[in-house]
Amino acid sequence: MEQVIETTLMGGMSRSEAEARAVDLFRQLGLPNPETIGQRFPHQVSGGQLQRVMTAMALCPKPDLVVFDEPTTALDVTTQIDVLAAIKRAIHETGVAALYITHDLAVVAQVSDHIMVLRHGRMVEYGTCAQVIETPHEAYTQALVSVRSIDHTEKAPGADPVLTVQGVTARYKGTHFDVLKNVNVDLPAGQTLAVVGESGSGKSTLARVITGLLPAAQGQITFAGRRLSADLAGRSRDDLRELQMIYQMADVAMNPRQTVETIIGRPLEFYFGLKGEAKRKRVQELLDQIEMGRGFADRYPAELSGGQKQRVCIARALAAKPRLIICDEVTSALDPLVADGILKLLLDLQAQQGVAYLFITHDLATVRAIADRIAVMYKGEVRRYGPKSDVLAPPFDDYTDLLLSSVPEMRLGWLEEVLAHRRMAAAGN
Repeated sequence: MEQVIETTLMGGMSRSEAEARAVDLFRQLGLPNPETIGQRFPHQVSGGQLQRVMTAMALCPKPDLVVFDEPTTALDVTTQIDVLAAIKRAIHETGVAALYITHDLAVVAQVSDHIMVLRHGRMVEYGTCAQVIETPHEAYTQALVSVRSIDHTEKAPGADPVLTVQGVTARYKGTHFDVLKNVNVDLPAGQTLAVVGESGSGKSTLARVITGLLPAAQGQITFAGRRLSADLAGRSRDDLRELQMIYQMADVAMNPRQTVETIIGRPLEFYFGLKGEAKRKRVQELLDQIEMGRGFADRYPAELSGGQKQRVCIARALAAKPRLIICDEVTSALDPLVADGILKLLLDLQAQQGVAYLFITHDLATVRAIADRIAVMYKGEVRRYGPKSDVLAPPFDDYTDLLLSSVPEMRLGWLEEVLAHRRMAAAGN
């Protein structure tokens, strides 16, 4: 509560008035237990609840303008709907003006009245929401509107799987609560398994178990025909080399004091003993593969764009000549066009080198663009699993139906339709 009302107190409102306004905003934003949630610490609420508390904090001092900077980017699709609805309702009820910054035009279509499209620091298009979404004038805006329509054709079932997860149950040290419960999936060589679900569903925990960072309590993992040690320390150098990972935030996955050549060159030296000219030549080959060409080897991460940084992380993973790469939300922090370029690059590299991907994401549009197989996770369990064409075809279980219906569509009025459908479903129960 202290953080929420701090600026309100500075504006001259009494503590009792400020606390009463905060509680009223908590209620407007649909937060549970509005009278007491302000007493919790940030780590005691979910991501979606935390974002709504931040909205209350911005609205509490009765501003004329609130700037929302990517407030739903890191949220899963179901939570995103709740936050978008809460923000839109709060703006309407308080009468405040809002500037909403985002790279997702489908989200913009649900909350905005006017849209301004920026590129390279310049305004390239401005108009009403309907005009920009339905009849964009500029080529760049047209590309933004159409980028979500990619649909990757799944590959035919492969032969022996490169990865098999059998009956895996896992819990964090010192606890008795299972965060993964009897998980069974497999991934054929040269294909992509997308693992989807809400925040807290167990997606990243599954990746930690596969990489050995979190030893499984039960079950086993078979990789490239051999059973993996549950603990990272027990794995061979080939185990480490052939199973690589690309992280969500490229900024924190690279040493800012090292050049691109040093970053990509480390696995070359560690796994293959390459040095000197041989290492430099291989680094350049990898840069050519990720379409960055000449002139980047001597740059530092701060001199690269977000998409270029993620490409360097891809090259570093490829340097180890892996059979499987775990991609953990690798496009969620990128704008749609850059993310589209990364997905196309990954598919091209897969076609050329036969590498398999385990792709963790909460973005169903990304799943359609890259997946061959899908595992839908909920509360540590795999609720739906199989080829993409089967998983995305009805009839759906309730949770998969909720996920699929929560993917924002780039049309006006979609959010209101989804909320109305949810109300009708709740009334029917």
